[in-house]
Amino acid sequence: MKYIPNLKKKYDEEIIPSLKKEFGYTSVMQVPKLEKIVLNQGIGKAVADKKLLDNATKELSEISGQKAVQTVSKRDISNFKLRRKMPIGAKVTLRKEKMYEFLDRLISASLPRIRDFRGINFKFDGKGNYSLGIKEQIIFPEIEIDKINNILGLDITFVTTASTDEEAYALLKEFGLPFKNIKK
Repeated sequence: MKYIPNLKKKYDEEIIPSLKKEFGYTSVMQVPKLEKIVLNQGIGKAVADKKLLDNATKELSEISGQKAVQTVSKRDISNFKLRRKMPIGAKVTLRKEKMYEFLDRLISASLPRIRDFRGINFKFDGKGNYSLGIKEQIIFPEIEIDKINNILGLDITFVTTASTDEEAYALLKEFGLPFKNIKK
């Protein structure tokens, strides 16, 4: 028997019928779905210290459960002592089962560990994608606090097939992302 993540089951059994009813879709194929989750960490100090980048890549791999890759600069910026194709960050793209597993851990274990947490902001890009900035990587249970050298932030981007922000918001809200109350 093939393993199916809990949120994938929830999407198939609860979220699809709910969104079909809410937006009046006639086909299951019209219902927006989560395509991928991208975790990105930019390390500006990596220009001077390459060890920071190696540690960040290792931590991002532990958080996501998938090997992270280093990102490189696209152009020269003399004010930042940055040369083209210099490694300056790390990223990982999650799809399918790993994506649902990460989202489940993010909602149930990581977000509640943020100090004074009152919900996440409503910041969509106009095309149905959502980006969430996290200030400290230590909210993830996979990171051992004793072994970290620097506290770094990371960006988490949820890419959906939704064509509007309202559809994407409804989808992510159904998954259980704790949005702040919005006045619409």
